[in-house]
Parts: sequence; structure tokens; C-alpha cells
Amino acid sequence: MYRLLSAVTTRAATPGGCAWGRGRREAHQRAGLPPLGPGWVGGLGLGLGLALGVKLADGLRGAAPAQPPAAPDPEASPQAEQLPPQEQPLAPWSAQTPMPPPSRRFARAIDSSRDLLHRIKDEVGAPGIVVGVSVDGKEVWSEGLGYADVENRVPCKPETVMRIASISKSLTMVALAKLWEAGKLDLDIPVQHYVPEFPEKEYEGEKVSVTTRLLISHLSGIRHYEKDMKKVKEEKAYKALKMMKGIMESDQEKEFKEKGGKSNEKTDFVKAKIEQDTDAKGRNLKPGKKKNDFEQGSQFLYSTFGYTLLAAIVERASGYKYLDYMQKIFHDLDMLTTVQEENEPVIYNRARFYVYNKKRRLVNTPYVDNSYKWAGGGFLSTVGDLLKFGNAMLYGYQVGLFKNSHENLLPGYLKPETMVMIWTPVPNTEMSWDKEGKYAMAWGVVEKKQTYGSCRKQRHYASHTGGAVGASSVLLVLPEELDVEAINNKIPPRGIVVSIICNMQSVGLNSTALKIALEFDKDRSDVS
Repeated sequence: MYRLLSAVTTRAATPGGCAWGRGRREAHQRAGLPPLGPGWVGGLGLGLGLALGVKLADGLRGAAPAQPPAAPDPEASPQAEQLPPQEQPLAPWSAQTPMPPPSRRFARAIDSSRDLLHRIKDEVGAPGIVVGVSVDGKEVWSEGLGYADVENRVPCKPETVMRIASISKSLTMVALAKLWEAGKLDLDIPVQHYVPEFPEKEYEGEKVSVTTRLLISHLSGIRHYEKDMKKVKEEKAYKALKMMKGIMESDQEKEFKEKGGKSNEKTDFVKAKIEQDTDAKGRNLKPGKKKNDFEQGSQFLYSTFGYTLLAAIVERASGYKYLDYMQKIFHDLDMLTTVQEENEPVIYNRARFYVYNKKRRLVNTPYVDNSYKWAGGGFLSTVGDLLKFGNAMLYGYQVGLFKNSHENLLPGYLKPETMVMIWTPVPNTEMSWDKEGKYAMAWGVVEKKQTYGSCRKQRHYASHTGGAVGASSVLLVLPEELDVEAINNKIPPRGIVVSIICNMQSVGLNSTALKIALEFDKDRSDVS
């Protein structure tokens, strides 16, 4: 056998000594491919020799019968089909072969959005940012910039796991909505029905009612992180004083003008500034009205602690531990990388979190235990999971419009009427990350609006931002403006979903997410 292998190898390696080799070279040239190098024959001869040796050995041992030829690939290129199998050109292969490039349909939007993220990252000095974008339910772009771990030079990537902070509130809302749909939760009865150990509240000698609906929209009066109540009272008194001062100055100015005097430019500026501050920060503090923190709609007070109470309501209404109930939801939504933040478990691809110290040096954030606020700000996730979540909400919101044209559509995870309720702005609330919107039910919502023709058009969208120790985040859903007459050829979800997570705190990302969504919507509209 050794002599046989040697003879085959020597014969095949001899230039011009193998008729099959000459035919192979001629077929390669007829196909219009570059000429083969001088070393191809020797390598081929060695391969033939080894293959023949294996074949002979199999024959001696009793080889298995040959397998039938595979069915032709319907997606094979025409050129490949023109050549017989033994005359196919050799294709180079490498373990480092790059993945196919992103869809060229959104190439412009991707380039523009990447440049925008680089600018934001450089401006705030963020170690790393990860972004994900989906169009009509399909992820079209995800990318990491910078480092998930600066010390070990671990780059950010789409699989990087970070704190999503207050986007956790939107996740908790799904649990509440499922219980409400099942008839296990009444949103408008006092929370003591589910959590009797929660003390009843009084304000100025009168009992007040705290309901689940009020908790969801931050109208319950439960405070946020500020622990110095003296400071809170001082700030409120200062706001009221500024408002009274503005009213007094306005009356004096009116009296002065009635006497024929002229307004002082400096006084006008001060008055305008006070009115601006009052409108932005103290719009619910009206003179002559008795302020009551627990009166429905009297004051919007954002509170993560309120969602800790909502977690207890989920437990009592469902009969399961809060985390167990949430993991069931994550499983249903295919959010397999979304988990509560705990220090001990090994969580693959978890980023480190950073902050700048007083000397403006990048340092690790101190240890934090987020178990007290899992429901309102304690989950970890990836941009991919957040895209899945956003699309599930968008699907439920839109599927009701497609019932007549697509009878076989699956139901949404939440019913259309539930999603409409969740994304309906609540009066007397504020959307701090976009002043043009209002808070709804664990989402901020901006409604469609256009005041002047051929001028700025305000798009309808829903979003929630997050800010935690060493982390910032945003999830934004921009629904397509559906034409009821043209939905026959479409299926939900229709729209753009953008998720961004960052391992640096106090980074405002909502406006960036909205710009990115509009960039992709433009490319999508240009093609469709």
C-alpha cells in the first residue's frame, strides 16, 4: 500500500504528467477563473493519495455503502451549476471569514447613527455603548462601541449585558397587565386589598386612597430617592415663593403701566425666567389651591419605591414570587438574557460600570445591592432582548387593526385594548426625558401633532429611559403611521424599535434614540 500511495502522489505531482490534471486546469480556464498556481497539483495529488489510502483501508475492513448524492441546492449560483461537480473551482476558506455586511437597505441610516453614537460617547466620556435597531419586527443593526470592561480591554458587543435601570418599570407593567387581563387584579381599589400590611395614609387628618393605577403613573404621593424631607420642603417652598414673586411683579408692572410708566428690561427678563422655571418645575403648584400630595392628579412625583410596592401586589395577586413570575414572562417573550441583578451569580458578558470621580478620572462604581428595587430598576438585559420586548408591545398595540385582513394572525402577548390603555397619556403627568410628552402606564408617550403646515411634525412614539449607578439606557418604539386602506399587504409589528444601553450614568439617550429611529424610518420609507 505504501508503494501504491507513493506512486499516485509522485505521478500527480509531476507537471504535465496527469491527463486529469491538465483537463482540470483547462476547465478552470474555460470557466473564466484566474489561472491556478503551480502548487495546486501537488496539494491535490497528496489529497488524492491520502483519500485513496483511506478508501483501500476501508475496503479491507468492509466499508459502508456509498451515500446517495445530495439534492441540488436551489439557491446555488448559475455559474456553479454550469460546471460538473469534479470541476467546481476551489473556494478559499478561513476561520476568520467576516460575517455578511448589514443590509444595504439601511446602510445610510447605520452610518449616520453610528457617527451620532460616537459623538455622544466622546462628549460624555462613556466607556462603552451598545445599540440595537429593528424595523418591522426584524433586527437590522446591533453594534457595540468602546469597552464593556476597560481594565481587561473587553469590547462592547451586541451580547453585552448591562443594567437597564428604569426600563424595568415597563417590564413590571407587563406582569400587572397580565394579571389585570386575567381578572386577578383590580387597578382601582386600595392597595391594602392585596398588601394589607401597607399602612393606610392620612393627609391633614383625612384618609387618602393609594391604588395600583396611581402607583403605576407616579400619582400616589410615595416619595422617590430623596431622603432629606427638610430639603424637599425647602425646595417646594422656594418654588411657591418664586411663583408668588412672579405674580407680585406682574401686578406691580401692570399698575406701573396703567400710570403711564415703561417696563424695565431687567424686570421683564426676571419675570420671564420665573415663569419659565415655574412652568417647567412647578406647574402643579397653583396659588390659592390646597396642595395635597395624595389627591389624584394633583402632583406627578416619579417614584421607584412605588414600584417596589407594585412588586408586592404582583406576588399577592398571582400567588407566585415576583421574580418567578417575571421569569415566566421573560421566557414567553424569548428574553433569555434578561435577569435580576445579583452580585454572586456568574452572568456571561456582564459589563462593568463606571463613573468619573472628583478629579475627573474614570473609576469603578461602588457596589450596589439592587434587590430592593428589582421591579423599578434592578434588571440586567441586552439590546437584543429589549428589541424583542419592544416588538412584542408594538405587535399587541397594532394587531387589532389587522384582524379583518389577516384572520390567521396570532394574538398579541397583551391584548390591543390593554396596550392602548398602557400607551394612553395620563393627565397631569410629566415625561421628564421629553417635555412634549406625558407619562402613561410605565411608559412615556408623545402623541402625534402638527401645528403648522409644512413645519415640524411631531411623531407618535413611546419610550422609557433608565438611569442607575454606572448605567444609562433607553427603549423607544416608533410605530408606523398605518393607512387602514393599505394594510392588506402588511403584518404587524410595523415600526422602528431602538434600544441603547451604556455603562456610564447620567447620559441622556432618548433624543439620540429618537433621531436614530427617524433615520431608519426615512430609509424604510424611501424604499417602500
